Amino acid sequence: MTIADLNNGDAFKVKRVVLGREIGKRLADMGFVPGAAGKVVRSALLGDPLQVKICYYDISLRRKEASGVEIEPEGSQPSGMSKLGKRGGGG
Repeated sequence: MTIADLNNGDAFKVKRVVLGREIGKRLADMGFVPGAAGKVVRSALLGDPLQVKICYYDISLRRKEASGVEIEPEGSQPSGMSKLGKRGGGG
């Protein structure tokens, strides 16, 4: 299963990036590494691109790129995702 197979709001854990060359390296540099938790935030009107939240930031992926990231689906909210976007200890 890949990120491209998920629906809006679905959470996942990265198994591996199967894309080679520069795009695979860039995805790994942006946090798409084995064990990383993420969530599909939404897809564009025609389904491309996808907005994915991973490593405390949002990334837009083309479906072609998203289909190159193998994942394990998680519950609706993977551990640690509830704190995404809430940096700092303000009160």
